[in-house]
Amino acid sequence: MGFTTALTYVLPHRLLSSLARQLAYSRNPAIKQWLIDTVVRRFDVDLGEAAEPDARAYPTFNAFFTRALKPEARAPDADPSALLMPADGHISQCGEIVPIGAGDGATRDGRIFQAKGQSFTAAELLGDAADAAPYADGLYATVYLSPRDYHRVHMPWSGTLRETVHVPGRLFSVGTDAVASVPRLFARNERLVCHFDTDFGPMCLVMVGALLVSGVETVWSGVEIPAYGDRITRKGYRGRGIVLERFAEMARFNYGSTVIVLLPKGVATLDPALRAEAPVRLGQRLALRRMG
Repeated sequence: MGFTTALTYVLPHRLLSSLARQLAYSRNPAIKQWLIDTVVRRFDVDLGEAAEPDARAYPTFNAFFTRALKPEARAPDADPSALLMPADGHISQCGEIVPIGAGDGATRDGRIFQAKGQSFTAAELLGDAADAAPYADGLYATVYLSPRDYHRVHMPWSGTLRETVHVPGRLFSVGTDAVASVPRLFARNERLVCHFDTDFGPMCLVMVGALLVSGVETVWSGVEIPAYGDRITRKGYRGRGIVLERFAEMARFNYGSTVIVLLPKGVATLDPALRAEAPVRLGQRLALRRMG
């Protein structure tokens, strides 16, 4: 474990993230421009893809960070049976949700690989064993968004929003060292679990917060985090008719973080080209639907 990751165990996560949020929303021209220019330079951000390519035109750092892309900058995979990558970034891990042990309840406590020697259960990630049950022996893909990436998350497949679950937690970094070192990291950080119904059954996208990530917003409800939670909070949307089409924007982060996609068993096959740490782009093939 690196020194920085070890230090995050004792840092006041939420206080630091709240302070970062204040800076991100500051309209002080000197502050916002210093932040924007620093990130563009340090992370080699390609503003040529942005709908607004002028770094000085953004009123706040957050407006820059959650910037829209030009319509032609990303396109969905041409195969209509392809489930899509939900974001730009890197694959942290992807594969099967592995059952633990044998006998009753084994597959309902399926384990998701985090990094060498580290994993967590689907129930821990979603905050509820019953919510995790449909994904027994299913598939997962964990996508890390770095500070240079486009920070809007889009739908892998068309779905109707059923419920969101705000699960409270810490705000550890989700960088490579932290993922390799912090046990059950994605199941410990504050996160927003989004449950959708699709034509193949349930689909879940988990927006995982991180240190200095000062917010998660959705297209249907606006700001979801903060406020930071002290208990699990559910919001039901069944019957509200909130339908998001394949490739449509669903949410965004206010700094680099991670989105995790969960799919039930037997509905799709992950693209065999996907590998841990491989760079990915929004709209490329994540998986292929199994028909029949």
